Amino acid sequence: MPADLAVIGLGHLGLPLARAAVTAGIDTVGYDPDPRPYAELGAGRSPVEGTLTASEIRRMLSGGFRPTTDAAELGRVRTAVICSPTPLGPDRTIDLTALGDAARALAARLRPHTTVLLESAVPPGTTENVLRPLLEEGSGLVAGRDFHLACSPSRLDPGNRTHLLANTPKVIGGLTPACTESAAAFYGRLTDKVVRARGPREAEMTKVLETNFRHVNIALVNEMAVLCHDLGVDLWDVIRCAETKPFGFQPFRPGPGVGGHGVPVDPGFLPYSTRTPGHPLRMVSLAQEINDRMPSYVIQRCATLLNEHGKSVRGARVLLLGVTYKPDSADQEAAPAREIATRLMDMGAQIGYHDPHVLDWRVRERPVPRADSLYEAAAAADLTVLLQQHRTYDLQGLAVKAQLLLDTRGATPAGAAHRL
Repeated sequence: MPADLAVIGLGHLGLPLARAAVTAGIDTVGYDPDPRPYAELGAGRSPVEGTLTASEIRRMLSGGFRPTTDAAELGRVRTAVICSPTPLGPDRTIDLTALGDAARALAARLRPHTTVLLESAVPPGTTENVLRPLLEEGSGLVAGRDFHLACSPSRLDPGNRTHLLANTPKVIGGLTPACTESAAAFYGRLTDKVVRARGPREAEMTKVLETNFRHVNIALVNEMAVLCHDLGVDLWDVIRCAETKPFGFQPFRPGPGVGGHGVPVDPGFLPYSTRTPGHPLRMVSLAQEINDRMPSYVIQRCATLLNEHGKSVRGARVLLLGVTYKPDSADQEAAPAREIATRLMDMGAQIGYHDPHVLDWRVRERPVPRADSLYEAAAAADLTVLLQQHRTYDLQGLAVKAQLLLDTRGATPAGAAHRL
């Protein structure tokens, strides 16, 4: 049965987009070659932790959303949005394998006058140098003439109940002005405001700037955290004071590492273009190096605190609180908790965890014991480490019960715990 929209890739980008489209009354089909999302959605469950609730999935399905593994559905839509995952590879360049597979599946069935949109996070030039050739070669159609092609990078913030797709401006860069307007007409049904970029590269680079801005500023406060601890300065009070400045400052806060789906992107390394200048963004590389060091710094602080209290890491009972990458969410994407747990295990510590949003947590494919009673577990542990500040945690009470508490988020009252 024909649909208005095909969302390709039913992950952390595709599912919220499909939900917004169904809510707006757009007949939507969701395609993913992996049968697991299809099976999970069919059972009324979200295939991606922290993305949509079971009730939201049920409302989508009752609203007409149709998940499928049949690529033939892609040839029956007016608009196709590619939301394929683009993770970092071992060499820290973005892996476009899934995007290429999606493009080939769509190209084989692409019809004239279809609007094709790319939401995946990609290096600048991907829409024109990777996606366009795949679509044209596979379909025999010409982008900008026979079908519309544009990039509109996702700005979704998983778990954010304030800034949703509807009230977050959508940046759009089309191959031609007509492509941009076709994309704007589609997104205008989903969001209050569209922002027209000059072209696909400007839209792609917007995502690069936004993501790198976050990582560079987090790296700055992470370095400040280490410096302030060495100097005996309360960084959290410094940030509280600094954020009262009404101009020229935006507060960021340190933590045990940087998680999330938005990875730092260095457009100086684009493997598919001979026109790449090849000049790396040195500040981005340095920021990544600093942020990658934070789990090690947390381990160092753990060892020091235990030693100061006459205990060794080997044999110590360590309770980790909050193993997700952001508060009040089940999403564990790139959360530093797993690396911290791994390193503590390597040093001989006995690890347990508590997280109200994660009922089963594994490190190295082995289950980590989950604390049923938070206060009892904190009282029994030699060291409790707050890695994520879920709102259900009573940090004042926790500080009283825990033998030793390291707060990596600055969430406990001043003087109640050892802060990062």
